[in-house]
Amino acid sequence: MGEKLGHSFSPQVHALLGDDKYKLYERNPDEVEDFLKTGEFTGISVTIPYKKTVMPFCAQLSDAAQKIGSVNTLIRRSDGTLYGDNTDYFGFEYLINKLCVDVSGKKAIILGNGGAAATVKAVLGGRGAGDVVVISRSGADNYGNLDRHYDAQIIVNTTPVGMYPNNEDAPIDLSGFKSCRAVIDVIYNPLKTKILIQAESMGIPCIGGLYMLVAQAKRAREIFAGEVAHADTKEKSSWSADPVIERVTCEIMRNMQNIVLIGMPGCGKTTVGQELARLTGREFYDIDEIIVEIAGKSIKSIFEESGEDAFREIETDALKEVSKKSGCVIATGGGIVLREENRKILEQNGVLIYLSRAINELSSAGRPVSLSKGVEVIYNERRHLYESWCGHEIKSLPGVEQTAVAIREVLKL
Repeated sequence: MGEKLGHSFSPQVHALLGDDKYKLYERNPDEVEDFLKTGEFTGISVTIPYKKTVMPFCAQLSDAAQKIGSVNTLIRRSDGTLYGDNTDYFGFEYLINKLCVDVSGKKAIILGNGGAAATVKAVLGGRGAGDVVVISRSGADNYGNLDRHYDAQIIVNTTPVGMYPNNEDAPIDLSGFKSCRAVIDVIYNPLKTKILIQAESMGIPCIGGLYMLVAQAKRAREIFAGEVAHADTKEKSSWSADPVIERVTCEIMRNMQNIVLIGMPGCGKTTVGQELARLTGREFYDIDEIIVEIAGKSIKSIFEESGEDAFREIETDALKEVSKKSGCVIATGGGIVLREENRKILEQNGVLIYLSRAINELSSAGRPVSLSKGVEVIYNERRHLYESWCGHEIKSLPGVEQTAVAIREVLKL
């Protein structure tokens, strides 16, 4: 239950956990009380903005719900009363364990002061973190005086800044945090937010919120089934990854990730991409086609009338929009690697595949840069970029379908 659930991943998560009857209930604020009293449910998840709203209607609260001050899981007991729990605590603990970060004694800052921030603060406190500072827009510790907390070792983003569709935004710039040892973002769409990509570029261990989403959902399902009495908020002496959480998270990640084809002009990205989309049931997008649509003219005309720099600007703009999508196949232009910012855009939701082909098999027909510079010159300029950008290199096989199948197999789709 929530107010707006159009982009909820919960049904998909619960289906993979074995519950295909999980439904979404959008309710306006004035409908919540009646729904809680008369709704025909035995168990329900609660999300924004009702995690605090439902608390007064609960006859009993778990330790986790009391500690955090919000409820995300409700059980209607046999006597008709409601029991309120909070599985976000378990979910965030799983995220910390997955990242293998020891927060004990370390200074942490939490970006945002909403319900998720309360969960994070409770977990960090329970794990013996040192100074835990909540950064808000108007409090004593805010984004205007963030520099006084540059000694923070743990940074957790609980704000929606950087969440789809505003993938290009970031809550803060990490460059001033020289002591930072871990960055956690509870956002899960995109898979890698802008702040996480910056953390990676700085060599800081980081993780997004997808594991938390799945972990809290699994714990909620266990509560629904009566398998656990309540969400356990005690720190475990040892930890091992939960195979169900790992399996479901990896499957969702595979489904969410865009498959992005990079490589030399004429290597077959479009034809292979179309075939791969057909084989996997995904939507297909060709960046060059989108550029033509945006500009209202051919790529050759853009180069002749405005030059390569203008073309690259349009290319990046097209990339920003297409990369916000999930679970697609994207064929890029050969020069996409000439701008480092394009890599960061693509990596938010994509796995990059370098489609390599022998130079003598590359055609330059209708390709302005290839015609002006020559294929061999371009290949020597870009080869190291393709190799450093990609997650996998796939050599073009004799047939388009064979190459597409090879990509599908390496990605385990």
